[in-house]
Amino acid sequence: MSVNKKLTVSASPHVRSPHTVTGIMLDVIIALIPSLIAAVVIFGYRVLMVTLVCVGSAVLAEYLSRKVMKRHQTISDLSAVVTGLLLAFNLPVSIPLWIAALGSIIAIVVVKQMFGGIGQNFVNPALAARIILLMSFPSAMANWATDSKFITTTATPLASITRPTEIITSFVGETEELPSLLDMFLGLHGGCFGEVCSLALIAGGIYLVVRKVISPAIPLAYIGTVAVLMLIAGIGDFEFVAYQLLGGGLLLGAIFMATDYTTCPVSFKGKIIFGIGCGIITTVIRLFGSLPEGVSFSIILMNLLVPHIEKLTTAKPFGTPKVDKKAEKAAKKAEKEAAKV
Repeated sequence: MSVNKKLTVSASPHVRSPHTVTGIMLDVIIALIPSLIAAVVIFGYRVLMVTLVCVGSAVLAEYLSRKVMKRHQTISDLSAVVTGLLLAFNLPVSIPLWIAALGSIIAIVVVKQMFGGIGQNFVNPALAARIILLMSFPSAMANWATDSKFITTTATPLASITRPTEIITSFVGETEELPSLLDMFLGLHGGCFGEVCSLALIAGGIYLVVRKVISPAIPLAYIGTVAVLMLIAGIGDFEFVAYQLLGGGLLLGAIFMATDYTTCPVSFKGKIIFGIGCGIITTVIRLFGSLPEGVSFSIILMNLLVPHIEKLTTAKPFGTPKVDKKAEKAAKKAEKEAAKV
């Protein structure tokens, strides 16, 4: 009995990996669960409502858009679920549900599917949607009102300690109004419900690193750059630096969104440059901008620079002859002169 066997021939490199898109996305979801649980405990069950609306709208938007575009369905890869979760984590608990749903539709349809789907978007979908919502509905996106019994003030800590000319005076003068560093670490302060609990975010980041889903290069470069620059701006005040690191969406952005496979560099050098760039832009926005936060904008801006970073940092294949730039320049000049003749 003869058996017909097919020989599959493809271009190198031939790499076998146990990782799949669905598996990676599942690991990200698992890593986000501690932050979701912490948010429910701190802010109440409305967190679940906002999260379900974001995730449900994202999955439905992907299903319908793929169907309209006559492409094969990809909702089973869980990437839409991750996008919905990350968008929800970047929203205040008081956000109107229809705005949350609109954000998911923008993230999936406009930012992701219109550019070809997973792996084709050039910026992070959840962050792009958050920025659009922030510009379109500033009051709703900055409404930190909550009935949480764990939070005594609805103001975000970063709002009081951002400008360089007032850093020392405002920081010292308003320390009593700020939550303690322990409260900052545990998430007992105002902000988007998925970004407040530093403990849960760090735990999720460690899980992803151990599972080898992400490299620690970008988070460490990003957070380290912010720490160094804020230490300089705060004239050596480590407490001020701690508030800057634990406040806002720095940990959420550095761990879960700056490390997005599609929108970050592949090479190690590229990751370091990307992380440092995010840190510099975040610090500049926080210190000199009109907004107390700068994580979303910094990651989006660096996403746009990824092709250039890749071009500068991608290693040349072994055996590639070294290009003589002077000879190449002289040849081009000779070609131009010959064309004129």
